[in-house]
Amino acid sequence: MSDNPLTTLASRGEDQQSATYEAGCHCGYVKFAVTLAPPLPEHQVVQCNCSACVRFGYLLVYPEAKDVVWHNNGRARCANYQFNTKQLDQMFCPKCGASLGIDLRERMTPHRYAISARAFYGLDLDELTYKKVDGREKAVPAGDHSGHCWDEEKQEMK
Repeated sequence: MSDNPLTTLASRGEDQQSATYEAGCHCGYVKFAVTLAPPLPEHQVVQCNCSACVRFGYLLVYPEAKDVVWHNNGRARCANYQFNTKQLDQMFCPKCGASLGIDLRERMTPHRYAISARAFYGLDLDELTYKKVDGREKAVPAGDHSGHCWDEEKQEMK
């Protein structure tokens, strides 16, 4: 990973290394940088089986908000989708539709993002270490919530 020009390695603390990765949507309308410690591919990427992660293709890392730098007001450029408890913003590019991750501001202190590793530029997904999580059964409320947010009669989101 260190030979990637879009990645910057740095020392964080005594022995902990970090790396900063450029990321964004497919069309380039939303761009940001993410600093992770440890750097990829030593970092564990969460592969969750909940309905959102499966449908949106999320492979997640969880940086603190201070370690995510949004370029050109990128966070404000994101379209947001909320479902189920309506407490989390699923972030998307409104131009190309790329899934970027989840804003966990209401759920985690300090504020964190769940950023999809698929949004990182120049990343080889086969080089990553995955941690499988059973979000379908462990997330509250449990179950598959796909296809249950749109009220066809009212023509609106539930």
